[in-house]
Amino acid sequence: MELRAERLSRGEVTLEPMDERHRDGLRAAANADPDIWTIYPYSMADEHFDGFWARLMDQRAAGDRMPFAVCVNGECVGISCYLNIGREAAGVEIGGTYYRPDVRGGIVNPTAKLLLIGHAFACGARRVAFRVDAINARSRAAVLKLGAVEEGILRQNSVTWTGRVRDTVVFSILRDEWPAVEKRLLERSSPHERPSTSLGTSV
Repeated sequence: MELRAERLSRGEVTLEPMDERHRDGLRAAANADPDIWTIYPYSMADEHFDGFWARLMDQRAAGDRMPFAVCVNGECVGISCYLNIGREAAGVEIGGTYYRPDVRGGIVNPTAKLLLIGHAFACGARRVAFRVDAINARSRAAVLKLGAVEEGILRQNSVTWTGRVRDTVVFSILRDEWPAVEKRLLERSSPHERPSTSLGTSV
């Protein structure tokens, strides 16, 4: 698998490799929902943003994370990343996702997932995984709605920035499952799709 950081686009939604020009837009998006960060493993809001950004750039430089700015009509409204990139095993995780509140529940999340999953498989992936906080019922439902398979729960496998001990639910999509998932996402990423508030924000 040779995963490449490329600009990905469908309609009004574009995923751009994250860089300095997206910094202020992402900061503003993160500050638009200060209460949500208690459910994340880290915070991007307010005084936490600069430390988050420095770590993100370090992880990008080391090849540990491939972050994308999620843009709508050219405006950065969030972030989503490739994580745990296993080039020899041909596996990758999609995570570190956040969307500004006003773009949740419409076409942005399914379009971003369509682009990221499709690009991963086009680059040679055999398996695309998602890890979700067990208490985040909305995000768990959103991943299942993608057509991913729940593999199990990693019990007490990490500690969040608030000190909460987290259980993590693992999901995956395999290459031969992608055509059916792609068809579903193409339908959901249509601008004529009715918005649904069941979509999560952190997968």
